[in-house]
Amino acid sequence: MKILALSDQESLGLWDYFDPKRLEGIDLILSCGDLDPRYLSFIATFAHGPVLYVHGNHDDRYDTVPPEGCICVEDQIYTYKGVRVLGLGGSVRYKQKGEHQYTQRQMDRRVWKRKLSLMRQGGFDILLTHAPALGLNDGEDLAHMGFDAFNTLMDRYRPRYFIHGHVHLNYGQDLPRLSSYGDTQVINAYETYTFEY
Repeated sequence: MKILALSDQESLGLWDYFDPKRLEGIDLILSCGDLDPRYLSFIATFAHGPVLYVHGNHDDRYDTVPPEGCICVEDQIYTYKGVRVLGLGGSVRYKQKGEHQYTQRQMDRRVWKRKLSLMRQGGFDILLTHAPALGLNDGEDLAHMGFDAFNTLMDRYRPRYFIHGHVHLNYGQDLPRLSSYGDTQVINAYETYTFEY
């Protein structure tokens, strides 16, 4: 299965200078958030498989302009052709107000509420988030800190992939696109990244 992951920055090649051939062979599209909902709707009209998304910390606008033709997988496991995707969007809370921002404890609770469905499903294959895991490709500032709950999920269920965004690769640091955590391949989906499952 060929999967296209997207996050944080709209790709000119998939919007302004779009060529339908760019989506040929793509079976599944995963959005890690902070993308214009019109961009996702546009991609969904040409996609040959579902477009799944979670919210980024700047996706308050999805309440009024949702990405049409796309499927929100927040707080659920979505199975496509046998591949189980667990979606947990949002970032660490760094402002008093703001949707899709959570404390470490709030994210722990969100994960705990999924415990029964995770047991029924026998785990998951792809963890789709906006924020990274704590201490794994995250930032030192509060706004870009990762969630410890994601480390716990990877320790317990050993998914094949962990796809996140939020930490832009153009921040000027030596940020890795790919890394690993135990048996899990970690991918920073900034802008676009295509991989085979």
